[in-house]
This record gives sequence, C-alpha cells and structure tokens, in this order.
Amino acid sequence: MSDEHLDLRAGRNLILRQMRAQWLVLTIAFTAGLSWGLLRLVAPVLTGIIIDEAIVPKKTGLLPGLVTALVVVVAFQALFAGLRRYWAMRTSYRIEADMRLELYNRVNRLSFDYHDRTATGQLMSRGSADLHEVQAFLVNIPINSAYLLMAAGAFVMLVRTSLLLAVLAMAVYPVVTWLSVRFFNRLGPGTEDVQQGLASLASTVEENIAGARLVRAFGREDHEIEKIERVADQVRSDSMGVVRLRTVYTPLFQFLPGVGQLVVLGFGGYLATEGKMSLGELVAALQYLNMLVWPVQSLGDLIASGQRAVVSSARVWNVLQEEPTVTERPHARHLPPGGGEIQFEGVTFGYQADRPVLDGFDLRVAPGTSVALVGATGSGKSTVARLLPRFYDTGAGRVLIDGTDIRDLRLKELRRSIGIVFEDTFLFSDSVRNNIAYGRIGATDAQIERAARLAHAHEFIAGMADGYDTVVGEQGFSLSGGQRQRLAIARAILMEPRILILDDATSSVDARMEEEIRSALKEVMAGRTTVIISHRLSTISLADQVVLVDDGRVAATGTHADLIATSRRYREVLGQLEVMAS
Repeated sequence: MSDEHLDLRAGRNLILRQMRAQWLVLTIAFTAGLSWGLLRLVAPVLTGIIIDEAIVPKKTGLLPGLVTALVVVVAFQALFAGLRRYWAMRTSYRIEADMRLELYNRVNRLSFDYHDRTATGQLMSRGSADLHEVQAFLVNIPINSAYLLMAAGAFVMLVRTSLLLAVLAMAVYPVVTWLSVRFFNRLGPGTEDVQQGLASLASTVEENIAGARLVRAFGREDHEIEKIERVADQVRSDSMGVVRLRTVYTPLFQFLPGVGQLVVLGFGGYLATEGKMSLGELVAALQYLNMLVWPVQSLGDLIASGQRAVVSSARVWNVLQEEPTVTERPHARHLPPGGGEIQFEGVTFGYQADRPVLDGFDLRVAPGTSVALVGATGSGKSTVARLLPRFYDTGAGRVLIDGTDIRDLRLKELRRSIGIVFEDTFLFSDSVRNNIAYGRIGATDAQIERAARLAHAHEFIAGMADGYDTVVGEQGFSLSGGQRQRLAIARAILMEPRILILDDATSSVDARMEEEIRSALKEVMAGRTTVIISHRLSTISLADQVVLVDDGRVAATGTHADLIATSRRYREVLGQLEVMAS
C-alpha cells in the first residue's frame, strides 16, 4: 500500500463530515474562542485609556478603577481561553475516537482477500499515527479560528486608531499570502511521502517484531536491521525535504510581519512625538499589531499541520471506502436443520483470478461422517477448509451445507456452526478461560473444563499458577506449540459445531500427545461431520473416508487401504508427506 493513490479531497471531506457530526460541541468551542478574542480586543483599549487618561495627566485617582477593569477583562479572557481549549480538546479526541471506531469496524468487516494483500503495519499506522495527526489538527481549529477572528478585529481597531498605520502595517501581507500559497503547494507532495514512509516503517517494524523468533533462529538480525535502516533512511530523507521547505519559508513568515511592526513603531513614534497620536493610542496600535503578527508567524505550522491531517485522513478514507467481497445476501436464511452434509459442486476458485487453486472440484461428505483430504503442498486442501465458512466466495460452482447454498445463509450463523482448528494457532493475551470460551462467551466453567479435558488440556492448565485464570503471553508464545494447539481444539469443541475442520490440528504435538488427542477427537467427531487435513497418517486414519486432492480436483476417494492398493498417485503423495513429517 506504499504506492497507493490518495484522494486529498476525500480526506478533507472526511474531516468535514466528522466536524459536522460534532457541530454542537464545536459551536461551544467556537463561542468560547470568540469571547476570548473579543476580550483580547478590549484589553488594548483599556491600556490606552489608562495611559492617556490616568498616567500621562497623573490622575492617580482613576488608576485603581481602570486597573481593576483591566484585571477583570484579563481574568475573563483567561477563563474563556481555558474553556476554548477544553472544548477544542474534547471535540478533537471525540472525533479521533469516532474515526478509530469507524476504521476498525470497517477493517473487521473486510473479507480475507483484503487482509491477504494489506500489511498489518499499514493498518496499525492508520489507526494510530494517522488519526493522531487528524486530532492534532482538529484541536487547533477552534483555537486558530479564535486567533483569526481576533486578528480581523485587531485590524479593524488598528484602522480606527490610524488608517495610515494600518495601511503601512498590512503592506507586507500580500507577499505573505503569495508565500503561503507556494508553501502549501510545495509542502503537499513532501508531506504525503513522509506519511506513506512512516506507514511502511511501521509495517516493517511490526513484521520484524512478529517474526522475532524466526529472525533469531536464522541469525538474520543484521539483515533485518539493514532493512529497517533503509526504510528509516528514506523516511528521514523525505522528512528533511519537508524540513528544508520549512527552514526557507518559516523565517519569512517571522520576518515580514516584523517589518510591519518596525514600520508602525517608527512612523507611529513620529506621529506621537508630533502630537498627531497620543501615547496611549500608539501603545494600543502596537498591541493590535502583535495580534496580527502571531497568526501570520504561525502560518507555516498551521499549513503543515493541515496538510499532514488531510493526507492522513485520505489514508484512512482509503480503508473506509473498501467494501467486503464476501457479504450477506438480503433476506439471508437461517441454517436449515440437518446433520452437516457438505457438498462441493463444480467449484472453481483461485486467490488470483488467473491462477485457480480448485478447478471443477466436486465432493460430498455425508452428515455425521468424517473425511480426510490428502494431497501435495498447494493441491488445494486448505482452500477447501477456507471456502466452507465463506472466508472466500467461489469463482464458479457452489458449496452447500445440508442442501443449502452457503451464500444464501446468514454469515455469522454459518460460521458459528463450523469449528476450525488451524495449524497456526492464535491466542489472545487473555486468560486461558477466555481463550477457550472465545467462540462461546456465555459458556459455564463446567463446559469450559469439559472441552479442555476432551482436548487433553486440563492437566497442564491445572498446573499453571492461576489455573484457568492464567493470562497467556502475547499470541500464547509463553506456551508450547502443543499446549497452544490443545487450547485451540478445546475452543472448537466448546462451540459444539455442526461441522468440525481440523487443518493440521495435531502438527505441533509429539507422538504421545497426538495419540491422546486422537482419542479425544474420536469422541468429539462421533456423529459430527468432520473435515481433516493432515500430513500425518495417524491423523488421516481417523477419517471414515480419504479423498485425494490433486491439481485442484478430487483425484480418488476411498478408505486408506483402498487407495494404497489402487492409486499410485496416493502412494506418491503419502511418500512425500512422510518425508515432510520426518
């Protein structure tokens, strides 16, 4: 996704949509900011009055009242400044949270093919760094809007004080505007490169950390460090391009308004000495000019922040506009009653359109029986297991459960009726109890323990420090491979599925433990339709029927003894599997 196209207009529209949803809170923040800005305009007027009416004529009796009025104005100004910032922060964090929820809601609904082609680090970057950029920009909108309103009011007051001074002070602003446009146009591409590079860096780091054990096992630490260094250097190079732009333009945004201040100070001082302007008016004019200077001096940062936010929002939008390829049809049906009969009728499917994995695949599994799929690597065995719960949709043909096309069924109901134990077991950083009950949240302790006993996991769980309440480490790596797999089997058993899929479910256990699990699986499989995919002959022998899958089709069916006797290809595949198992 590093070279993805970004629609910046869509990014801006996404931010505006979120702001419209929070219009009431934003209105409060803007109101507080407007009040703060108006009070800022009152302070110079009072300061000028104190100088001209009390200090210069030495009327000390007026000082306490005027100073008290100024103190009250400044106090309310501070109050509204705090309110403005509070409501601005509250709004920006609310929008960030809403966008994060919308993003992960979409990610969790996208089909498997999207996750196949999208790096995890890219998605993590969108949910963290990109949304933080949006929040950082949004929090400044009410604040900077208040500054802009204050600046407009300050210009009006400056004109009222002295039209000539106002004209001289504003003479540099057309140049500032021209520089701002140039800066914005040149900053955009650089900011986009930086944001994309940061996402690539996050993806590379995430992959490196997730594969830390593999990296150490093969002694590839230096290679991985070099890979991260290359990506980090590219991010640094792109970032320095943005820094160089800001290094050139930011001093100009600082210098040009300063020139205006010098002009006002010099010419205003001349007018004051000539009696054409009072000292209080000069001080007020300088204060008003300062109110004009700060927004301009911070213009570079505002433009940069806005540009980063729009790019980040566009990256989030690219995920939000993705649609799942596997969807539930309107008026989807409930799963019909039955014993779990499975039928594949002329199924053709490929993860890439021009490379079919299954080609005219036909298979029927009678309800309550078990079938073992045997085939060489890449023959399509695991693909069969992924099509049953509709992780993917077939390109041609159809898959039926108890006589109903699975595309006509309610998706969650379909998947809850199928228990799956994959070769790569994933466990959450949670208690053993919650990991087993993940597919059946309301299960009782007795039901959880029964499932663990059937999977021969109860003994090692009971030996843990906190038993079923023991929290496993990230992805369960604090457990052995066999322990993780037994927990996965217990999780599938607890669901009491109509159909059970065992995709190399005993690959990570030793021969002794496999025998124990096999005896448990026999009990679990009894009367339940089961699809077994395994490289081990001992596990294959659990099945009532063996199906040889070759080149995406059913090449032969029968018992293990029948196929050994009649199928030369079956004997070849078994030989390959024995080599792999050894």
